[in-house]
Amino acid sequence: MSLLNQLNDDMKQAMRDKDKEKLSVIRMVKASLQNEAIHLGVDTLKEEDELTILSRELKQRNDSLKEFTNAGRDDLVEKIEKEIEILQVYMPKQLSEEEIEDIVLDTINEVNANSKKDFGKVMGAIMPKVKGKADGAFVQKLVQKHLQ
Repeated sequence: MSLLNQLNDDMKQAMRDKDKEKLSVIRMVKASLQNEAIHLGVDTLKEEDELTILSRELKQRNDSLKEFTNAGRDDLVEKIEKEIEILQVYMPKQLSEEEIEDIVLDTINEVNANSKKDFGKVMGAIMPKVKGKADGAFVQKLVQKHLQ
């Protein structure tokens, strides 16, 4: 089932359940997907593009969560945590730290990287492999750790 179909089904269910928060998040994601499709000039997005949009929405909420937590806005922290929980349902299964580290080490060997100068080359090769399945900042830290 495509993401858009799943979102439509979940939106209908959220309407039946009168779950305003879930409905709001689903509508927002659908709007982002439709805006991106219009921007790219296509009728339907590829799965990769959908994943990029979902990742971007999740990252925005994680950034907001940090800001609200630092500002002591507990009312907004709760709301953002609920939105993150709803969004994560649509994300692929996240890789474990060990799996990410294995991918990092394999990629470093693949591109024959041996110094910090090769950081960009390694990151460019890794990110398509872990897109949507791992936090980019965590991947970056691992690459830096192994390229010393």
